[in-house]
Amino acid sequence: MHASLGPVTPRTLRAAAAAFGEDAPPGTGRVDLLDLLADPYTDPADAQRRLALLERRLARAGDRRAVFLTVYGAVTAQVRHELAGERFRDPPWVADYLTAFANRYRTALLAYEEGARDRVPGAWRMAFDASLAGETLVTQDALLGINAHVVHDLALALVEVGIDPRLARRADHDAVNAILASLVDVEQALLADRYAPGLADLDAAGGRLDERVAFLTLAEGRDWAWRCAVTLTDGGPLAERVVRWLLETVARGAGRLVCQPTGAARDRLAELERAESEG
Repeated sequence: MHASLGPVTPRTLRAAAAAFGEDAPPGTGRVDLLDLLADPYTDPADAQRRLALLERRLARAGDRRAVFLTVYGAVTAQVRHELAGERFRDPPWVADYLTAFANRYRTALLAYEEGARDRVPGAWRMAFDASLAGETLVTQDALLGINAHVVHDLALALVEVGIDPRLARRADHDAVNAILASLVDVEQALLADRYAPGLADLDAAGGRLDERVAFLTLAEGRDWAWRCAVTLTDGGPLAERVVRWLLETVARGAGRLVCQPTGAARDRLAELERAESEG
């Protein structure tokens, strides 16, 4: 899974229009989620449990917002598992980081479900609108959520939990990258199993190229988030306004590329569309 995907077809144009339109009906989810979103996650175990409940509820309703949660749930579960080992220098800080990050997703979805679109970050509005419209590919649904959560939310979660002492916190932030790299195959297999079986055949034909590109793209997004968190922490009010504007603008721009890609990316999404339909 990576952000350089896709053809401009009538299908993706309709998806892009749905994603970009500010006139989409607010909070038009087809299943009640508020009981799972109202209260903040208290720790990684609580986040993992309620994210899994959200995924199951959405999936049973045929709501494509479940796709991102399939990926995100696998990541949350594995990072939580690693807290008991020796991967991290400061497991309690990583636990707080994981919880704050999950709460960024929760508050975005809660605001969306309540119809408060002005409180939903633009990249999340794009992701939720597109998934509800049902015109995007499974791969696009996953990427739109990953983009919003990493490119927009991650820096803000880092600032919330604090990034000092800097070297130790950066080491633990980077340690998550190894976990993410180990999960790319698992995540793609989950998407194929639950949503688009044809993706498994496409992945087998492509070897490990997609996995390497997916990890590199995600690692770059996490590095961007760290650099933004440093500026938010060390800069003054003007720097904060600029960085917050950048987080919103870059995440929305990346989401547009996922929905309506250009150049060589069009051919790749054409392959994905064929694979999903054949599945």
